[in-house]
Amino acid sequence: MSAHAIDHVEDHHDDHGHHHKETFVTKYIFSQDHKMISKQYLITGLFMGIIGIAMSILFRLQLAWPDVEFTIYEVLLGKWGEGGVMDPNVYLALVTIHGTIMVFFVLTAGLSGTFSNLLIPLQIGARDMASGFLNMISYWLFFLSSIIMVMSLFVEAGPASAGWTIYPPLSALPQAIPGSGAGMTLWLVSMAIFIASSLLGSLNYIVTVLNLRTKGMSMTRLPLTIWAFFVTAIIGVVSFPVLFSAALMLIMDRSFGTSFFLSDIYIAGEVLHNQGGSPVLFEHLFWFLGHPEVYIVILPAMGMVSEIMATNARKPIFGYRAMVASILAIAFLSTIVWGHHMFISGMNPFLGSVFTFTTLLIAIPSAVKSFNWITTLWRGNLQMNTGMLFSIGFVSTFITGGLTGIILGDSALDINVHDTYFVVAHFHLVMGISALYGLFAGVYHWFPKMFQGRLLNKNLGYVHFWVTVIGAYGVFFPMHFIGMAGLPRRYYTNTAFPYFDDLTDINVVITIFAIITAAAQLVFLYNFIHSMFHGKIGPKNPWKSTTLEWTAEVKHIHGNWDGPIPEVHRWSYDYSKLNDDETDYVIPGQDYVPQHIPLQENEEEMNH
Repeated sequence: MSAHAIDHVEDHHDDHGHHHKETFVTKYIFSQDHKMISKQYLITGLFMGIIGIAMSILFRLQLAWPDVEFTIYEVLLGKWGEGGVMDPNVYLALVTIHGTIMVFFVLTAGLSGTFSNLLIPLQIGARDMASGFLNMISYWLFFLSSIIMVMSLFVEAGPASAGWTIYPPLSALPQAIPGSGAGMTLWLVSMAIFIASSLLGSLNYIVTVLNLRTKGMSMTRLPLTIWAFFVTAIIGVVSFPVLFSAALMLIMDRSFGTSFFLSDIYIAGEVLHNQGGSPVLFEHLFWFLGHPEVYIVILPAMGMVSEIMATNARKPIFGYRAMVASILAIAFLSTIVWGHHMFISGMNPFLGSVFTFTTLLIAIPSAVKSFNWITTLWRGNLQMNTGMLFSIGFVSTFITGGLTGIILGDSALDINVHDTYFVVAHFHLVMGISALYGLFAGVYHWFPKMFQGRLLNKNLGYVHFWVTVIGAYGVFFPMHFIGMAGLPRRYYTNTAFPYFDDLTDINVVITIFAIITAAAQLVFLYNFIHSMFHGKIGPKNPWKSTTLEWTAEVKHIHGNWDGPIPEVHRWSYDYSKLNDDETDYVIPGQDYVPQHIPLQENEEEMNH
């Protein structure tokens, strides 16, 4: 983009910020300001998270005490919980919608939607996103898809209940089970709109990073957060359309008599006319998005954790270029490993070995990142605030959850634990809990940038962290063992199998830990809402960070900087600057130099 064009964009934004009087509706509802849109994503994501966690508590109660009557079932589930007994069909529905909400509406939107929007313009030195209007549209499409997903809970026959992976034929035949009717249709419509939202957002992020960087902000000076958001957006653009095509074909199978995923179907003694389709085709299409989706969720968390760790260790991030290379390697490899979800689908053993190889290969860039995080912490001057604690928690769960991925990624070993609680334990730790820790770390760290310089309460943050960490391991660590014992997932009760009687007590322990962990999130919610209005106001740069977002004014103006945009003269991680006689460029009393401070005569840019 030419200098003249950039000046023109800046002038346009300045005009927009100074000459148009914003009303309540244009400022808080149909806002085109990236900071407001990021808050909209975050608050919508938190609301959906409350629904998702509440569902998990309901089905955990059912698993722990299958013979006990709970009045709460009748209150919350209506006809599906008559007499305090959970209907088996609604158990499947709760598991399905819980998975869908947490993966797409909390983690994808909560991480990419919130922090890509908040940080990309601020950290690259841009007035706003490339298109504020498209940004607004992407949020409102996301909001609409959230509303439709929640509406599907109130359909008479029940919400979708074919699992969050919605495999046909369960999802393709409206008459198969109660949740295959209108609830399934609403699920598909909601996801189609969600995908449109994600694509608009991703294209906006890519264009903004490529075209609107401030003077001096080369790609090798970008913070790792921006690299992560940028690459995540690229993965989304590549893989989300594939799920869209799968959803479209599924809608056609359901409503227009096609046979993409159906063949030789008998239902209640009736022979259906469908021929020539294959449910395995759907699995390929679904997992071609489904596996990159893991990294769409985890990469933004990785980027944010790298930033927070370097800031709070008061050290440059270890191996910046290796970290960027590993982000790019993970992005590429994530698109060629989807078949490891399908080892028992009748796959050719040779093809299985190819997917095993590519799956194990992805451990290399993941290990590079883990070692670099640990080395960044090594001998650092660690500031143990809540953001830092959640970042360290992220590394812990990413490693422990990732280790079990080696077992599931091996086609021979996977057969023994496929579709058991071992799988549930693995992906909840490596993707669910790790990504949530990244989300929490980001909220604690960048809360002042979102809410007028206010800080979250530190002591409540410590309570939230320790109870969540102990509770999350209490929930998912025992699941590995009941999984290895063969306990299958998605069964609403195991009382019909005497073989599993000995595992009942473990399910009770897991459920108690789940309730405690859910209660800890109420502490976070209270802290979040109270601090939004009454939190202590901190300094402009509370964490003594080097990146550009902390140079912007605390007051929320559309355009980010009152005057000219700061220029960049150095990379993102100038920490541990020693204060001796030869370093006159170090500001007295500071161990860091922000990116916009020019290099001095006797200073070399740090080698990274």
